Amino acid sequence: MSGGGGIEAIVTRLRGAGCVFAEDEAALLVEAARSPEELEALVARRVGGEPLEPLLGFAEFGGLRIHVDAGVFVPRRRTELLAAEAAGLARPGDIVLDLCCGVGAIGAVVAARVPGVVVYAADIDPAAVRAARMNLPPDRVFAGDLFAALPEDLHGRIAVVAVNAPYVPTDAIALMPPEARLYEPAVALDGGSDGLDLHRRIAAEAPGWLATGGSVVIETSREQSARTAALFGAAGFSPRVVEDDDLDATVVIATRAS
Repeated sequence: MSGGGGIEAIVTRLRGAGCVFAEDEAALLVEAARSPEELEALVARRVGGEPLEPLLGFAEFGGLRIHVDAGVFVPRRRTELLAAEAAGLARPGDIVLDLCCGVGAIGAVVAARVPGVVVYAADIDPAAVRAARMNLPPDRVFAGDLFAALPEDLHGRIAVVAVNAPYVPTDAIALMPPEARLYEPAVALDGGSDGLDLHRRIAAEAPGWLATGGSVVIETSREQSARTAALFGAAGFSPRVVEDDDLDATVVIATRAS
């Protein structure tokens, strides 16, 4: 389908709106549209500044197409490092928790890469939970505040907690790209005055939920990584920082002492 004046015209419109990967986006919008009228509407919304992924209904992440809806946090490519590190720690039969799961992208990648792993997920945002239930077994996706959302019988049984909690300092949200600050929920972005409010809580609460030798893998920024690691060190974990320059990604892996 090539409505809207042809794909070349769509590319031109997208370029004019500042879309860096206009050719790729145009092809994806053509694929997603079911009629010329729908294609025109999708292109107009993208040119108007709406994020691409909710228009398509999916995000490419870790080799998978992850279902996304409007108004949810869209998984970033940098978070593929977090998913890969979590998958590398998990073993068949392990319980893995995708905490602050958003649409459940991390859990979906871990499940795809580690046969037999049992993935649970939780998020405080109801819209994110609805989307995550499209990407993960719906009966294992819970709505609530961090670990309080989980069934009590998971205490002491989780092998890996993979968490992309918000870590943007409140004052820095105004500097984020419009696609994020205007179209994604603040609860998925705002990490408090220094960006580490949720990191503090997770470091304090995680030990009671982890199995012996279990680990938390948490995304952070390069600038914040030393402080994130120190929070987990003070809570009795052995932390280390992992960086990926290609993805511009940083995670802290904090392992519970045996």
